[in-house]
Amino acid sequence: MEEGFDIMNFFTGNREKLINKLNDNEMVILFSGKAPKSTADALYRFKPNKNFFYFTGLTKENFSMTILKTKDKVETKLFIEEPNYDVEKWYGRKMTKEMATKTSGIDKVEYEKDFLPYVNKSILEENAQVVYFDLEKLSWDEPHTYSHKFALEFKEKYLHVNIKTAHNIVSEFRMIKDEYEIDQIRSAITLTKLGIDEIMNNLKPGMYEYQAESVFNYTITNNGADGNAFDTIAASGENAVILHHVENDSKVKKDSLILMDLGAQYNQYASDISRTLPVSDKFTERQKQLYNIVLNTQKEVIKIMIPGTPFAKMNEVAKEFFAKELISIGLIQKEEEVSKYYYHGVGHYMGLDTHDLGSREVDLQPGMVITCEPGLYIAEEKIGIRIEDDILITEEGNEVLSKSIIKEVDDIEKFMSNR
Repeated sequence: MEEGFDIMNFFTGNREKLINKLNDNEMVILFSGKAPKSTADALYRFKPNKNFFYFTGLTKENFSMTILKTKDKVETKLFIEEPNYDVEKWYGRKMTKEMATKTSGIDKVEYEKDFLPYVNKSILEENAQVVYFDLEKLSWDEPHTYSHKFALEFKEKYLHVNIKTAHNIVSEFRMIKDEYEIDQIRSAITLTKLGIDEIMNNLKPGMYEYQAESVFNYTITNNGADGNAFDTIAASGENAVILHHVENDSKVKKDSLILMDLGAQYNQYASDISRTLPVSDKFTERQKQLYNIVLNTQKEVIKIMIPGTPFAKMNEVAKEFFAKELISIGLIQKEEEVSKYYYHGVGHYMGLDTHDLGSREVDLQPGMVITCEPGLYIAEEKIGIRIEDDILITEEGNEVLSKSIIKEVDDIEKFMSNR
Protein backbone atom coordinates (compact mmCIF):
# COMPACT_ATOMS: atom_id res chain seq x y z
CA MET A 1 0.00 0.00 0.00
CA GLU A 2 1.41 3.39 -0.98
CA GLU A 3 2.24 5.80 1.81
CA GLY A 4 -0.51 8.35 2.27
CA PHE A 5 -3.22 6.06 0.92
CA ASP A 6 -6.68 7.44 1.70
CA ILE A 7 -9.12 4.61 2.43
CA MET A 8 -12.04 6.95 1.72
CA ASN A 9 -10.94 6.99 -1.93
CA PHE A 10 -11.52 3.23 -2.08
CA PHE A 11 -15.20 3.57 -1.20
CA THR A 12 -15.60 6.65 -3.38
CA GLY A 13 -14.08 4.75 -6.29
CA ASN A 14 -16.46 1.85 -5.76
CA ARG A 15 -19.42 4.22 -5.95
CA GLU A 16 -18.04 5.74 -9.13
CA LYS A 17 -17.96 2.30 -10.73
CA LEU A 18 -21.59 1.80 -9.77
CA ILE A 19 -22.61 5.22 -11.05
CA ASN A 20 -21.00 4.44 -14.40
CA LYS A 21 -23.28 1.40 -14.71
CA LEU A 22 -26.43 3.50 -14.26
CA ASN A 23 -28.45 5.14 -16.99
CA ASP A 24 -30.23 8.45 -16.57
CA ASN A 25 -33.31 8.36 -14.33
CA GLU A 26 -32.05 5.35 -12.39
CA MET A 27 -31.57 5.02 -8.66
CA VAL A 28 -29.83 2.66 -6.23
CA ILE A 29 -31.02 2.03 -2.68
CA LEU A 30 -28.84 -0.04 -0.33
CA PHE A 31 -29.26 -0.82 3.37
CA SER A 32 -26.71 -1.66 6.05
CA GLY A 33 -29.19 -3.99 7.73
CA LYS A 34 -30.47 -4.52 11.25
CA ALA A 35 -29.67 -7.15 13.86
CA PRO A 36 -32.53 -9.67 14.13
CA LYS A 37 -34.18 -10.48 17.43
CA SER A 38 -32.85 -13.49 19.30
CA THR A 39 -35.24 -13.91 22.24
CA ALA A 40 -36.93 -11.66 24.79
CA ASP A 41 -35.19 -8.29 24.41
CA ALA A 42 -31.91 -9.77 23.09
CA LEU A 43 -30.65 -9.26 19.55
CA TYR A 44 -28.14 -11.22 17.55
CA ARG A 45 -24.85 -9.44 17.06
CA PHE A 46 -25.09 -7.04 14.13
CA LYS A 47 -23.09 -7.73 10.99
CA PRO A 48 -23.24 -5.11 8.24
CA ASN A 49 -24.40 -5.98 4.76
CA LYS A 50 -21.11 -6.35 2.94
CA ASN A 51 -22.36 -4.72 -0.27
CA PHE A 52 -23.36 -1.66 1.74
CA PHE A 53 -19.93 -1.67 3.36
CA TYR A 54 -18.23 -1.99 -0.05
CA PHE A 55 -19.69 1.35 -1.13
CA THR A 56 -19.56 3.24 2.19
CA GLY A 57 -17.05 1.75 4.62
CA LEU A 58 -19.71 1.98 7.32
CA THR A 59 -20.58 -0.80 9.76
CA LYS A 60 -23.52 0.73 11.65
CA GLU A 61 -27.05 -0.67 11.50
CA ASN A 62 -30.14 1.16 10.23
CA PHE A 63 -28.16 3.14 7.67
CA SER A 64 -29.21 3.63 4.04
CA MET A 65 -27.41 4.87 0.94
CA THR A 66 -29.04 6.21 -2.21
CA ILE A 67 -27.57 7.13 -5.58
CA LEU A 68 -29.76 9.02 -8.03
CA LYS A 69 -28.61 9.63 -11.59
CA THR A 70 -30.49 11.98 -13.88
CA LYS A 71 -29.58 13.77 -17.08
CA ASP A 72 -28.47 16.81 -15.09
CA LYS A 73 -26.86 15.40 -11.95
CA VAL A 74 -25.67 12.52 -9.83
CA GLU A 75 -26.70 12.72 -6.20
CA THR A 76 -25.39 10.36 -3.51
CA LYS A 77 -26.91 10.50 -0.03
CA LEU A 78 -26.44 8.72 3.24
CA PHE A 79 -29.18 8.36 5.85
CA ILE A 80 -28.11 7.59 9.42
CA GLU A 81 -29.67 7.22 12.85
CA GLU A 82 -30.20 10.52 14.63
CA PRO A 83 -28.28 10.98 17.91
CA ASN A 84 -30.50 10.50 20.95
CA TYR A 85 -28.91 10.97 24.35
CA ASP A 86 -31.50 8.90 26.22
CA VAL A 87 -30.89 5.94 23.91
CA GLU A 88 -27.12 6.47 23.84
CA LYS A 89 -26.96 6.16 27.64
CA TRP A 90 -27.95 2.52 27.17
CA TYR A 91 -26.42 1.49 23.86
CA GLY A 92 -23.51 3.81 23.15
CA ARG A 93 -22.86 6.85 21.01
CA LYS A 94 -24.41 7.23 17.57
CA MET A 95 -22.31 8.16 14.59
CA THR A 96 -22.43 11.85 13.73
CA LYS A 97 -22.90 13.22 10.22
CA GLU A 98 -19.30 14.42 10.25
CA MET A 99 -17.99 10.99 11.20
CA ALA A 100 -20.09 9.32 8.48
CA THR A 101 -18.71 11.69 5.85
CA LYS A 102 -15.13 11.21 7.05
CA THR A 103 -15.40 7.43 6.63
CA SER A 104 -17.48 7.20 3.48
CA GLY A 105 -16.62 10.33 1.56
CA ILE A 106 -20.34 11.05 1.13
CA ASP A 107 -20.96 14.75 1.76
CA LYS A 108 -24.74 14.68 1.84
CA VAL A 109 -25.75 12.98 5.08
CA GLU A 110 -29.26 13.16 6.52
CA TYR A 111 -31.17 11.37 9.27
CA GLU A 112 -33.27 8.27 8.65
CA LYS A 113 -36.53 10.17 9.17
CA ASP A 114 -35.75 11.99 5.93
CA PHE A 115 -35.21 8.77 3.93
CA LEU A 116 -38.76 7.96 2.83
CA PRO A 117 -39.63 11.56 1.89
CA TYR A 118 -36.46 11.67 -0.20
CA VAL A 119 -37.34 8.41 -1.98
CA ASN A 120 -40.79 9.77 -2.76
CA LYS A 121 -39.31 13.02 -4.06
CA SER A 122 -36.88 11.11 -6.27
CA ILE A 123 -39.75 9.23 -7.91
CA LEU A 124 -42.20 12.10 -8.28
CA GLU A 125 -39.97 15.11 -8.94
CA GLU A 126 -36.75 13.59 -10.29
CA ASN A 127 -38.56 10.98 -12.42
CA ALA A 128 -36.58 7.95 -11.27
CA GLN A 129 -37.88 5.18 -13.52
CA VAL A 130 -35.67 2.28 -12.40
CA VAL A 131 -34.61 1.50 -8.83
CA TYR A 132 -31.94 -1.05 -7.96
CA PHE A 133 -32.01 -2.98 -4.68
CA ASP A 134 -29.72 -5.70 -3.38
CA LEU A 135 -31.99 -8.71 -4.00
CA GLU A 136 -29.66 -11.67 -3.63
CA LYS A 137 -31.38 -15.05 -3.22
CA LEU A 138 -29.33 -18.24 -2.80
CA SER A 139 -32.40 -20.48 -2.67
CA TRP A 140 -36.18 -20.44 -3.09
CA ASP A 141 -36.73 -20.98 0.65
CA GLU A 142 -34.30 -18.31 1.85
CA PRO A 143 -36.12 -15.71 3.98
CA HIS A 144 -36.50 -12.16 2.71
CA THR A 145 -33.93 -9.63 3.82
CA TYR A 146 -34.96 -6.12 4.78
CA SER A 147 -34.06 -5.08 1.23
CA HIS A 148 -36.48 -7.65 -0.22
CA LYS A 149 -39.26 -6.54 2.12
CA PHE A 150 -38.70 -2.88 1.34
CA ALA A 151 -38.67 -3.58 -2.42
CA LEU A 152 -42.03 -5.37 -2.15
CA GLU A 153 -43.56 -2.43 -0.28
CA PHE A 154 -41.94 -0.01 -2.72
CA LYS A 155 -43.52 -1.85 -5.68
CA GLU A 156 -46.97 -1.56 -4.11
CA LYS A 157 -46.60 2.20 -3.82
CA TYR A 158 -44.90 2.92 -7.15
CA LEU A 159 -46.38 0.52 -9.68
CA HIS A 160 -44.89 2.40 -12.63
CA VAL A 161 -41.27 2.11 -11.43
CA ASN A 162 -39.16 -0.81 -12.64
CA ILE A 163 -37.32 -2.72 -9.89
CA LYS A 164 -34.00 -4.40 -10.66
CA THR A 165 -31.34 -6.12 -8.59
CA ALA A 166 -27.93 -4.55 -8.12
CA HIS A 167 -26.54 -7.86 -6.93
CA ASN A 168 -25.11 -9.03 -10.25
CA ILE A 169 -23.42 -5.68 -10.84
CA VAL A 170 -21.87 -5.65 -7.37
CA SER A 171 -20.83 -9.28 -7.72
CA GLU A 172 -18.86 -8.39 -10.85
CA PHE A 173 -17.07 -5.60 -8.98
CA ARG A 174 -16.26 -7.62 -5.89
CA MET A 175 -14.92 -10.57 -7.86
CA ILE A 176 -11.73 -8.59 -8.59
CA LYS A 177 -9.87 -7.23 -5.57
CA ASP A 178 -7.74 -4.10 -5.59
CA GLU A 179 -4.58 -3.48 -3.61
CA TYR A 180 -6.37 -2.19 -0.52
CA GLU A 181 -8.58 -5.29 -0.32
CA ILE A 182 -5.65 -7.65 -0.80
CA ASP A 183 -3.79 -5.92 2.03
CA GLN A 184 -6.75 -6.47 4.38
CA ILE A 185 -6.90 -10.15 3.40
CA ARG A 186 -3.15 -10.47 4.03
CA SER A 187 -3.66 -9.03 7.52
CA ALA A 188 -6.53 -11.43 8.20
CA ILE A 189 -4.33 -14.35 7.13
CA THR A 190 -1.48 -13.16 9.36
CA LEU A 191 -3.85 -13.20 12.33
CA THR A 192 -5.08 -16.64 11.33
CA LYS A 193 -1.50 -17.93 11.27
CA LEU A 194 -1.00 -16.68 14.84
CA GLY A 195 -4.12 -18.55 15.90
CA ILE A 196 -3.13 -21.80 14.17
CA ASP A 197 0.34 -21.65 15.69
CA GLU A 198 -1.20 -21.33 19.15
CA ILE A 199 -3.50 -24.28 18.47
CA MET A 200 -0.46 -26.37 17.56
CA ASN A 201 1.28 -25.18 20.72
CA ASN A 202 -1.63 -26.29 22.90
CA LEU A 203 -3.10 -29.31 21.12
CA LYS A 204 -3.05 -32.54 23.13
CA PRO A 205 -5.08 -35.70 23.66
CA GLY A 206 -7.93 -35.34 26.13
CA MET A 207 -8.75 -31.72 25.40
CA TYR A 208 -12.06 -30.81 23.80
CA GLU A 209 -12.54 -29.47 20.30
CA TYR A 210 -14.01 -26.27 21.73
CA GLN A 211 -10.79 -25.69 23.66
CA ALA A 212 -8.82 -25.64 20.39
CA GLU A 213 -11.43 -23.23 19.04
CA SER A 214 -11.14 -20.98 22.10
CA VAL A 215 -7.35 -20.80 21.76
CA PHE A 216 -7.82 -19.56 18.20
CA ASN A 217 -10.55 -17.07 19.11
CA TYR A 218 -8.53 -15.56 21.95
CA THR A 219 -5.37 -15.27 19.87
CA ILE A 220 -6.90 -13.52 16.87
CA THR A 221 -9.05 -11.07 18.83
CA ASN A 222 -6.21 -10.31 21.23
CA ASN A 223 -4.13 -9.34 18.20
CA GLY A 224 -6.64 -7.07 16.50
CA ALA A 225 -9.11 -9.18 14.51
CA ASP A 226 -12.73 -8.03 14.11
CA GLY A 227 -13.62 -11.57 15.11
CA ASN A 228 -14.11 -14.76 13.14
CA ALA A 229 -14.77 -14.75 9.42
CA PHE A 230 -17.07 -17.74 10.04
CA ASP A 231 -17.82 -20.27 12.77
CA THR A 232 -14.71 -22.31 13.46
CA ILE A 233 -14.74 -25.99 12.55
CA ALA A 234 -12.71 -28.07 15.01
CA ALA A 235 -13.44 -31.60 13.89
CA SER A 236 -11.48 -34.47 15.38
CA GLY A 237 -11.59 -38.13 14.41
CA GLU A 238 -14.87 -39.20 12.83
CA ASN A 239 -16.29 -35.66 13.11
CA ALA A 240 -13.90 -34.56 10.38
CA VAL A 241 -15.91 -36.35 7.68
CA ILE A 242 -18.72 -33.84 8.37
CA LEU A 243 -17.90 -30.77 6.29
CA HIS A 244 -19.48 -28.24 8.64
CA HIS A 245 -19.05 -29.73 12.09
CA VAL A 246 -19.35 -26.62 14.27
CA GLU A 247 -20.59 -28.15 17.54
CA ASN A 248 -16.93 -28.70 18.54
CA ASP A 249 -18.03 -30.66 21.61
CA SER A 250 -16.05 -33.91 21.34
CA LYS A 251 -12.98 -34.96 23.29
CA VAL A 252 -9.85 -35.16 21.14
CA LYS A 253 -8.45 -38.69 21.17
CA LYS A 254 -4.85 -39.88 21.16
CA ASP A 255 -3.38 -40.65 17.73
CA SER A 256 -6.35 -39.04 15.95
CA LEU A 257 -6.37 -36.07 13.59
CA ILE A 258 -8.15 -32.78 14.09
CA LEU A 259 -9.33 -30.80 11.09
CA MET A 260 -9.33 -27.06 11.79
CA ASP A 261 -11.20 -24.89 9.29
CA LEU A 262 -11.05 -21.32 10.50
CA GLY A 263 -10.29 -17.73 9.66
CA ALA A 264 -9.86 -14.31 11.22
CA GLN A 265 -11.71 -11.28 9.91
CA TYR A 266 -9.85 -7.98 9.65
CA ASN A 267 -11.46 -4.68 8.65
CA GLN A 268 -14.44 -6.75 7.44
CA TYR A 269 -12.26 -8.92 5.16
CA ALA A 270 -12.08 -12.68 5.58
CA SER A 271 -9.44 -15.36 5.61
CA ASP A 272 -10.26 -19.04 5.24
CA ILE A 273 -7.66 -21.65 6.12
CA SER A 274 -7.83 -25.38 6.83
CA ARG A 275 -5.11 -27.41 8.47
CA THR A 276 -5.31 -31.03 9.62
CA LEU A 277 -3.09 -31.76 12.60
CA PRO A 278 -1.92 -34.89 14.44
CA VAL A 279 -3.17 -34.75 18.02
CA SER A 280 -0.21 -36.79 19.29
CA ASP A 281 2.46 -34.72 17.48
CA LYS A 282 3.11 -37.22 14.69
CA PHE A 283 1.02 -38.70 11.89
CA THR A 284 0.55 -42.45 11.70
CA GLU A 285 1.78 -44.02 8.47
CA ARG A 286 -1.78 -44.30 7.15
CA GLN A 287 -2.59 -40.71 8.12
CA LYS A 288 0.61 -39.54 6.45
CA GLN A 289 -0.19 -41.46 3.26
CA LEU A 290 -3.66 -39.92 2.96
CA TYR A 291 -2.48 -36.49 4.07
CA ASN A 292 0.16 -36.36 1.34
CA ILE A 293 -2.40 -37.36 -1.28
CA VAL A 294 -4.49 -34.34 -0.24
CA LEU A 295 -1.43 -32.08 -0.13
CA ASN A 296 -0.20 -33.18 -3.55
CA THR A 297 -3.68 -32.74 -4.99
CA GLN A 298 -3.70 -29.18 -3.69
CA LYS A 299 -0.31 -28.51 -5.28
CA GLU A 300 -1.56 -29.81 -8.63
CA VAL A 301 -4.59 -27.53 -8.51
CA ILE A 302 -2.54 -24.48 -7.48
CA LYS A 303 -0.33 -25.01 -10.54
CA ILE A 304 -3.26 -24.26 -12.87
CA MET A 305 -4.65 -21.35 -10.86
CA ILE A 306 -3.42 -18.80 -13.38
CA PRO A 307 -5.14 -16.26 -15.65
CA GLY A 308 -7.15 -17.94 -18.37
CA THR A 309 -7.93 -21.18 -16.55
CA PRO A 310 -11.69 -21.87 -16.41
CA PHE A 311 -12.96 -21.79 -12.84
CA ALA A 312 -14.45 -25.27 -13.21
CA LYS A 313 -11.10 -26.69 -14.34
CA MET A 314 -9.76 -26.50 -10.79
CA ASN A 315 -12.21 -29.07 -9.49
CA GLU A 316 -11.73 -31.28 -12.54
CA VAL A 317 -8.00 -31.44 -11.84
CA ALA A 318 -8.65 -32.22 -8.16
CA LYS A 319 -10.99 -35.08 -8.97
CA GLU A 320 -8.67 -36.53 -11.62
CA PHE A 321 -5.65 -36.48 -9.30
CA PHE A 322 -7.60 -37.89 -6.37
CA ALA A 323 -8.99 -40.70 -8.52
CA LYS A 324 -5.54 -41.68 -9.76
CA GLU A 325 -4.07 -41.70 -6.24
CA LEU A 326 -6.96 -43.49 -4.57
CA ILE A 327 -6.94 -46.20 -7.22
CA SER A 328 -3.20 -46.64 -6.72
CA ILE A 329 -3.65 -47.33 -2.98
CA GLY A 330 -6.67 -49.56 -3.53
CA LEU A 331 -9.24 -47.35 -1.85
CA ILE A 332 -11.36 -47.20 -5.02
CA GLN A 333 -11.40 -49.21 -8.24
CA LYS A 334 -13.00 -46.76 -10.68
CA GLU A 335 -12.66 -42.99 -11.22
CA GLU A 336 -16.34 -42.31 -10.62
CA GLU A 337 -16.01 -43.69 -7.09
CA VAL A 338 -13.93 -40.70 -6.01
CA SER A 339 -17.07 -38.84 -4.97
CA LYS A 340 -17.46 -41.27 -2.07
CA TYR A 341 -14.42 -39.72 -0.40
CA TYR A 342 -14.27 -36.24 -1.96
CA TYR A 343 -17.66 -34.58 -2.09
CA HIS A 344 -17.25 -30.80 -2.32
CA GLY A 345 -15.78 -28.23 -4.67
CA VAL A 346 -12.10 -27.40 -4.49
CA GLY A 347 -12.41 -23.65 -4.08
CA HIS A 348 -14.50 -20.51 -3.82
CA TYR A 349 -14.00 -16.75 -4.02
CA MET A 350 -13.01 -15.01 -0.78
CA GLY A 351 -13.08 -11.37 0.25
CA LEU A 352 -15.59 -9.38 2.28
CA ASP A 353 -17.52 -12.63 2.60
CA THR A 354 -15.84 -15.97 3.24
CA HIS A 355 -17.79 -17.39 0.30
CA ASP A 356 -17.46 -14.21 -1.68
CA LEU A 357 -19.43 -12.97 -4.66
CA GLY A 358 -18.38 -13.90 -8.17
CA SER A 359 -19.33 -16.02 -11.16
CA ARG A 360 -18.00 -19.56 -11.50
CA GLU A 361 -18.67 -19.53 -15.24
CA VAL A 362 -15.60 -17.43 -16.03
CA ASP A 363 -11.86 -17.83 -16.54
CA LEU A 364 -9.52 -16.89 -13.71
CA GLN A 365 -8.37 -13.27 -13.80
CA PRO A 366 -5.72 -11.23 -11.97
CA GLY A 367 -7.14 -9.81 -8.75
CA MET A 368 -9.29 -12.79 -7.88
CA VAL A 369 -8.73 -14.35 -4.46
CA ILE A 370 -9.79 -18.00 -4.42
CA THR A 371 -9.42 -20.74 -1.85
CA CYS A 372 -7.90 -24.09 -2.75
CA GLU A 373 -9.20 -26.76 -0.37
CA PRO A 374 -9.13 -30.39 -1.48
CA GLY A 375 -10.12 -32.96 1.11
CA LEU A 376 -10.57 -36.67 1.71
CA TYR A 377 -13.22 -37.98 4.08
CA ILE A 378 -13.02 -41.70 4.89
CA ALA A 379 -15.81 -42.47 7.32
CA GLU A 380 -14.90 -46.15 7.76
CA GLU A 381 -11.43 -45.13 9.00
CA LYS A 382 -12.66 -42.12 11.00
CA ILE A 383 -10.30 -39.89 9.04
CA GLY A 384 -11.08 -36.51 7.49
CA ILE A 385 -8.32 -34.39 5.97
CA ARG A 386 -8.62 -30.97 4.34
CA ILE A 387 -5.85 -28.54 3.46
CA GLU A 388 -6.92 -25.05 2.44
CA ASP A 389 -4.99 -21.97 1.37
CA ASP A 390 -5.98 -18.57 0.00
CA ILE A 391 -4.66 -17.89 -3.49
CA LEU A 392 -4.31 -14.55 -5.28
CA ILE A 393 -4.41 -14.75 -9.07
CA THR A 394 -1.70 -12.44 -10.47
CA GLU A 395 -0.60 -11.29 -13.91
CA GLU A 396 2.32 -13.72 -13.71
CA GLY A 397 0.39 -16.67 -12.25
CA ASN A 398 -0.58 -16.79 -8.60
CA GLU A 399 0.55 -16.08 -5.08
CA VAL A 400 -0.28 -18.31 -2.12
CA LEU A 401 -1.17 -15.62 0.39
CA SER A 402 -1.10 -18.14 3.25
CA LYS A 403 2.23 -19.76 2.35
CA SER A 404 3.67 -18.92 5.79
CA ILE A 405 1.21 -21.29 7.48
CA ILE A 406 3.03 -24.63 7.53
CA LYS A 407 1.44 -27.69 5.94
CA GLU A 408 4.21 -30.16 5.03
CA VAL A 409 4.20 -33.29 7.20
CA ASP A 410 7.80 -32.79 8.35
CA ASP A 411 7.22 -29.15 9.24
CA ILE A 412 4.10 -29.90 11.25
CA GLU A 413 5.71 -32.79 13.14
CA LYS A 414 8.84 -30.77 13.87
CA PHE A 415 6.79 -27.82 15.16
CA MET A 416 4.62 -29.97 17.39
CA SER A 417 7.46 -32.13 18.69
CA ASN A 418 9.49 -29.07 19.72
CA ARG A 419 6.79 -27.37 21.78
